[in-house]
Amino acid sequence: MKIILASGSGVRKQILDKYNIKADIVVSNVDEEQIKATLLSKNATPLIISKNLAEIKSTKVSNKHPDHLVLGADSVISLDNKLINKPKSRKEALEILKELNNSKHHLISSVCISKNGAMIWNHSDQSELKMKNFKEEELIKYLDKIKTETLLMYGVYQVEADGLNLFEYIKGDKDSIMGLPIKQIMNYIKQYKK
Repeated sequence: MKIILASGSGVRKQILDKYNIKADIVVSNVDEEQIKATLLSKNATPLIISKNLAEIKSTKVSNKHPDHLVLGADSVISLDNKLINKPKSRKEALEILKELNNSKHHLISSVCISKNGAMIWNHSDQSELKMKNFKEEELIKYLDKIKTETLLMYGVYQVEADGLNLFEYIKGDKDSIMGLPIKQIMNYIKQYKK
């Protein structure tokens, strides 16, 4: 079955490919920062923010492609129920890693499928990660290995690459941590086809 992925994330596309789900990419181009700011002003939790962003991306693209199933996705980091945003600079990336250092946090991955401009299914998955205790120079060394463009697009840790070494433990599904709770998506698509 062919779907539309409302995301420019190469990692999400790779996950779909790995599970033989054919997807065309149509980037939603929603202003994530503005949406987050609006939701935070209403005291929205990281979970609500993640769900809303996945739905907004999905329905926006679905309005332009009403006959297709459109998959929108969003992942956020929650530290003590506080939203940790993607860094806007290398300096900010270091500050985020220092904040997460030696502490437990959650990575929330939300997905939404829309058709005819309306959400028909959604799911959120929460993984728990505990970062090891690092000295600041070790964190700088880690960040030096990551291209700035990658850092700003995907955030401070790439679990699919060297980021795995940052953690004492990870409790959760690897695909979900990388951005797509694929098992739940596949279950829904199978039911939808029936």
